[in-house]
Amino acid sequence: MNENSVITHRNVGVLAVEAVEAPEIVTSAWIDEQLAETYERTGLKPGTLAELAGIEARRWWPEGVTFDQAAAMAGRAALDAADIDPSRVGMLISTSVCKHHLEPSVACAVHHQLQLGPSCLNFDVGNACLGFINGMQIAAAAIDAGAIDYALIVDGEGSRYTQETTIARLQQPTTEAADVFAEFASLTLGSGAAAAVLCRLDEHPEAHRLVGGVARAGTQHHGLCVGDLDRMTTDTHGLLVAGLDLGEAAWKHSGHDFDWEVGMDWYIIHQVSQVHTRLMTERLGIDPDKAPLTFPQYGNVGPAAIPITLASVADRIETGDRVLCMGIGSGLNTSFTEIVW
Repeated sequence: MNENSVITHRNVGVLAVEAVEAPEIVTSAWIDEQLAETYERTGLKPGTLAELAGIEARRWWPEGVTFDQAAAMAGRAALDAADIDPSRVGMLISTSVCKHHLEPSVACAVHHQLQLGPSCLNFDVGNACLGFINGMQIAAAAIDAGAIDYALIVDGEGSRYTQETTIARLQQPTTEAADVFAEFASLTLGSGAAAAVLCRLDEHPEAHRLVGGVARAGTQHHGLCVGDLDRMTTDTHGLLVAGLDLGEAAWKHSGHDFDWEVGMDWYIIHQVSQVHTRLMTERLGIDPDKAPLTFPQYGNVGPAAIPITLASVADRIETGDRVLCMGIGSGLNTSFTEIVW
């Protein structure tokens, strides 16, 4: 029995994928300096972020830049790259984890900033770090159904506030080693924005064909990572093991529908850490040289990580190359989606 959800697309292309860098570089060495007294008091070793996680730096947006502004910047870049007038976009999906408020949706603000048309459906999709992939799947279904011609998927993430509050909390004299471990993942986060334009392939044969993929749930692990803007607590080891198991299970059950075992030209893996990437490529028998890395300088940028990584190598991908985007999100959920360039 195939316990994966299988998703296939008939007439969908990816017209553009663009990323926008947050300009302020925050090194792991700087974070270590902020926590030097805590490390010394609790007997922890500085350098873990860089040495174990492999994250040397991450980005912050300047004070005052909102998540929707970041998402809109990426959306504008993607529309420009696709050469599509905003009035032609039939669906806007914001997939940002970071939100300043519960309502209205982030998509409303992005829709307004990009001056999209009144007939453009706009809403948020939230599924932790898997949101961007889910947004693409929903938009692709709408294109295949003939409901829309173009869709814009956006994501704007910011780790500044979360990391500032986390550092301040961990600087308290009552902090113990267990507290640092519980909030360690918060220090691996990064800021950035990304967007993609999807289209009807029969109208744009030059677009990259969105083939489809699989999804799989492991929601018994929904308590392993729980966060909001103020605090994210994570069972780092438990999340790693459960995520690897879920990804491997999805991969092993995909052979009936997809021939990924023959080898892809590119693997765009969700960017978590050095350990996660190494173990995932080993589990699935993936050539690590075909899995480009952005986490060393950008950290884990949540749902934006996959499109940021894809955009970073887009000019090196050749026509006809098979690209497998491999996402996973706290909850746990995983999804693999293939694009033929």
